[in-house]
Amino acid sequence: MERALSTEEIKKERHQENEKALRDKLMSSSHQSSVIMAMKKVLTLVFVREPGRILLGMKKRGFGQGRWNGFGGKVEKGESITDGAKRELLEECGVTAKSLNEVGLINFEFVGDPVILEVHVFDTWDYMNSPVETEEMRPQWYGEKEVPFGEMWPDDEYWFPHMLNGKKFEAYYKFEGMDKILDSWIKEKTEQTS
Repeated sequence: MERALSTEEIKKERHQENEKALRDKLMSSSHQSSVIMAMKKVLTLVFVREPGRILLGMKKRGFGQGRWNGFGGKVEKGESITDGAKRELLEECGVTAKSLNEVGLINFEFVGDPVILEVHVFDTWDYMNSPVETEEMRPQWYGEKEVPFGEMWPDDEYWFPHMLNGKKFEAYYKFEGMDKILDSWIKEKTEQTS
């Protein structure tokens, strides 16, 4: 009789399967000419939630400037993904997450850039401090039905409903420039954590 896999073993197995699928896709004959060697940059994206509303930030500088988004950025060397997410949230809007729920994993590819962005998406309902504007972000609460998709990344309208409805997901988006999606997929994760 086989023993049941733990949640962590399932996560690790799925992560390895996703990594292999992405490597296979990137190295398929249709991608070999544009991608010689793919590198990954691990990033985080955090959304502060309250019943019926979500906190977004207007990006004031850098990558994604002029768009509403969650709060996040690069995971630093020696830092766990969760710790990086908490640090970025605090730096970008002054909010301290007491706990985070990982709700999604999105891989982004941009034509002409060999770096794949591996974005770990979190939400938190358990936090301290009121959001404050920083040099990088201007926070604002939105009702879940008033999310300003027209002022966000084009992929957000496809995966946001999964997050807002409490569904875990994995996704892939290939962009040409910052506004045109060339290829994508999204799937709900079936694993449930307690």
